[in-house]
Amino acid sequence: MLALVVVALVSAACAAPGSTGRQAADEPWSQVQSEARGQTVSLWMYGGDQQGNAYVDTVLAPAAAKEGVTLRRVPVADTKDAISRILAERQSGTTNGSVDLVWVNGDNYGTAKQAGGWLCGWTSRLPNMKYTDPDDPLLQKDFGVPVDGCESPWNKAQFTLVYNAAAVSDPPTTLAGVLDWAQRHPGRFTYPAPPDFTGSVFVREALVALSGGSGRVPLDYSRDAYDRLTPTLFDRLRQVAPSLWRGGTTYPQTSAALDDLYAGRQVDMTMTYGPATLTELVAKGTFPPQTKVLTLSDGTVGNASFLAIPSTSGHSAGAQVVANLALSPQQQLAKARPTTWGQFTVLDLARLDTADRSAFAMLPSSPVVPPYEVLSRDAHAELSSAWVTPLDDGWRRAVLAGR
Repeated sequence: MLALVVVALVSAACAAPGSTGRQAADEPWSQVQSEARGQTVSLWMYGGDQQGNAYVDTVLAPAAAKEGVTLRRVPVADTKDAISRILAERQSGTTNGSVDLVWVNGDNYGTAKQAGGWLCGWTSRLPNMKYTDPDDPLLQKDFGVPVDGCESPWNKAQFTLVYNAAAVSDPPTTLAGVLDWAQRHPGRFTYPAPPDFTGSVFVREALVALSGGSGRVPLDYSRDAYDRLTPTLFDRLRQVAPSLWRGGTTYPQTSAALDDLYAGRQVDMTMTYGPATLTELVAKGTFPPQTKVLTLSDGTVGNASFLAIPSTSGHSAGAQVVANLALSPQQQLAKARPTTWGQFTVLDLARLDTADRSAFAMLPSSPVVPPYEVLSRDAHAELSSAWVTPLDDGWRRAVLAGR
């Protein structure tokens, strides 16, 4: 139902005058800082990541308070909830909306951008943008959609499969091999049902693998490519379904639900976009002690997530101050610590001063997670956001209903 609401709002917004969004005022950073003081910024973000919640509440929010900005975290079950609210407020002409900042990427970013839902042209003025690499492809496009100064980078991510080495004696080395493994070990594997973010990327990874590699799937969506490539994908996922957890009669609805199954030893594998968090999950005993990253020879998707300001925000100055803080070496370092959140930095370490580079170099190595450079060695680009909805819908028709 929510997807239908968002589609309707996008269609209406795209037909409205000025649907390209709002450009930030051209003003010096000192003026932005002055306007930000006393503002309360509502950051809407996925609420199912307890480490992420704690980082924002105990590290980022106090830093914002020192800048005179009150940061209020608004947890959501799905980022689409934030997009729906933004587009509804845009349609109603709201200029002081309830959303000031969103943790976003992928089709959610593209959907709101198409409908003029973002404030653009502000990221180049952030002082801490100087620590990022302007030529980094992960920071230039978001699922194939140009960033265009409408969102500020926050984390890097690498899609990663994870397994319990105590239970998996023959770990597969390719994504196609994972599906074969699932059939040889009935009931010990599953994946979240699309449109869950992680479930969707698993289906896209399977599409790439079963099509012969990333070079065989065009990044830009076309109906011709979809019709040509997806029959093999959906046939294979239907074949595997009876061997999944509960015989494929039901799927976890979220990545958090899959993590719970893995933590409870009901399945032997899970998957994540944020593998750096695994270190603390194992240390706390949430995940099995022999949790390992499944290194696939065909590589996995790498991307970045961002902070974006809605065009309906009445506190855009405060939101810019928060986004700039989030890009600072101090915040990026704190966020990278496994005991804090364990997210991969978006900064180009070569652009940092000696002290900050040394601090990143001293981050503890993980017995669970290889360094980002190893994880991302064979990474391939995200398919454009236009692939997401057709694949999700096709999976529901061909696999979920076709079982």
